[in-house]
Amino acid sequence: MSARNDGIAPRTKRGAATGEGGLTAFRRRHGRLMARIGLHTLMLLGLAVTLLPFWWMVMASFMPGGEASTFPPRFWPSRWSTEHYATLWERLQIGRFFLNSLILAGGVTLVSLLVNSLAGYAFAKFAFRGRKAIFSLLLTSLVIPGQVTMLPVFLMLKQMGLLNSYFGIIIPGMASIFGIFLIRQYLQGVPDSLIEAARIDGAGELRIYWTIILPLAKPILVTLALFTFMGTWNDFLWPLIVLNRQEMYTLPVAIANLMGEHAPDPELMMAGAVVTILPILLLFLALQKYYIQGILMGGLKE
Repeated sequence: MSARNDGIAPRTKRGAATGEGGLTAFRRRHGRLMARIGLHTLMLLGLAVTLLPFWWMVMASFMPGGEASTFPPRFWPSRWSTEHYATLWERLQIGRFFLNSLILAGGVTLVSLLVNSLAGYAFAKFAFRGRKAIFSLLLTSLVIPGQVTMLPVFLMLKQMGLLNSYFGIIIPGMASIFGIFLIRQYLQGVPDSLIEAARIDGAGELRIYWTIILPLAKPILVTLALFTFMGTWNDFLWPLIVLNRQEMYTLPVAIANLMGEHAPDPELMMAGAVVTILPILLLFLALQKYYIQGILMGGLKE
């Protein structure tokens, strides 16, 4: 009997230990689950807070006149109306301002991609005297606010007779230090042996740039194109300074003028804001894969 009891006791202890281990594992899983639920709840709340103004903007653009000014604010129109969009396109001729923004943003993006990629390629793969010093000087100038250089650039454009023209916007945006830095960092990851092999095969520098460098740099070029296009499209201050003729206004300048030329009309303002934001949003959604890839790969260089 004693031997039988001695055999039961270890099994009882092992069962108790197993039960305690299972309870501990359950508590851990439960804690991780609750932490995950709490994290997702916070993320959903942050998403709601972020999207709420955008949602109200879109809904207000479809509200009848005066409904967006009510309190508490409405987040769904009592009656769907497109009259404000019709007013923008027909009476205020916002299509002309939309075209101006598209031409300027597209022109600045294309020219800056060419100039920045050539400069970034030179700093990454060419050995010339003063390369490090020039690049360090460029990086140092990043700390200078853009507003400091506005007056000298404005005076230069005035002397060149480029005010009230598309070139007054495109020429100052032809190159950016940030763009040169971004492409240079990315291209440093391209093997030098690949370029040397192309040179041995008789390829010139421009051919190497066009057929090897540009295809390999596609992710970072798309990223820089998004930055440049969005920055030019949303720019308000510089077009306001350079462009004085109303028919050459960009969308942000034209929308801002609506507040001064017309009685307060929040619905009309929100319709103009939707027209301004929608192209940028669609462009980002279409190219976000390359954007994320370019940011990740560019950030890992050097």
